[in-house]
Amino acid sequence: LMEESQEILMIMIMMIIRVVTTPQRLDVLADMSKSEKVVPTSLAFVDIAGLVAGASKGEGLGNKFLANIRECDAIVHVVRCFEDANIVHVDGSVDPLRDIDTINLELILSDIEQIERTLQRAKKGKQSDQQKLLAGALERIFEALNSDKPARFLELDPDEELAVKSLGLLTKKPVIYAANVIDTDLSAGNEMVDKVRQFAGKEGAEVVIISAQVESELVDLDPDERKEFLDDLGVKEGESGLPALIRAAYKMLNLQTYYTTGPKETRAWTIKVGATAPQAAGEIHTDFEKGFIRAETIGYDDLVKCGSEREAKEKGLMRSEGKEYVVKDADVMLFRFNV
Repeated sequence: LMEESQEILMIMIMMIIRVVTTPQRLDVLADMSKSEKVVPTSLAFVDIAGLVAGASKGEGLGNKFLANIRECDAIVHVVRCFEDANIVHVDGSVDPLRDIDTINLELILSDIEQIERTLQRAKKGKQSDQQKLLAGALERIFEALNSDKPARFLELDPDEELAVKSLGLLTKKPVIYAANVIDTDLSAGNEMVDKVRQFAGKEGAEVVIISAQVESELVDLDPDERKEFLDDLGVKEGESGLPALIRAAYKMLNLQTYYTTGPKETRAWTIKVGATAPQAAGEIHTDFEKGFIRAETIGYDDLVKCGSEREAKEKGLMRSEGKEYVVKDADVMLFRFNV
């Protein structure tokens, strides 16, 4: 459940998680190309604080909360895993598994209500083949939900998946559990985090340890101060907290990053894992995809080792990739196209 500390975290995510690629990579490429501008890619996290028991019936900010997350691709469930007498839990005690159950139940109840409404509309009048397909899939999901089984655990065929996608069913969305701890537990977690991990393991979900307390303090520190602060906590920068959450989200959503760099701009781009070179080019502009000829490509690490694009070409590390090339994470690319 979202309490004061979790609200702080989610608000921070809205403000600072816009940069989701490794900033050091962008800086290195920008220095190498003497770029005038650096543009990071972003992953939007939506502040949805306010869910309580009864949210599916409008309690708290329930209806607004649920409407917001229907538009999202995944859910990050922030779970309180710390004791603090100054931050009173709405249920009077701290129990992460109870909190998870509470939210899961509200999501299930909300999906049940939505499916009931959709089925009522679908059964009116003569049904098309598509409506019959949708109704059949929803009836199976409805049965699962009534057994307290989230929709994401139900196996649907590709046509059924496509039919129900537009409904934005809450329990169909993949979940990351973010275990919110005090600063001293950030490096190794605690017994409550272990319970969350055991629960998530049964679902095949990932758990990331974060600390709203630590993140709020890191905001005002420069890079050297951040490193020193995290070292004191026994935490290696990037291995927990928001950076770890970003990586987990990228992995869950099947995303990766590639880069373009030149004198005018160094930029990071987000694409799906498995995207081809023309599809990656299309992220820049549709004309790039339509008129794609080839992509001059090199891995980030190889380019940095060479020190320059010219050196990379002389060593034969710069490749000319065609339409079938599947882009790799951290590729640096220059597209050739014809409109």
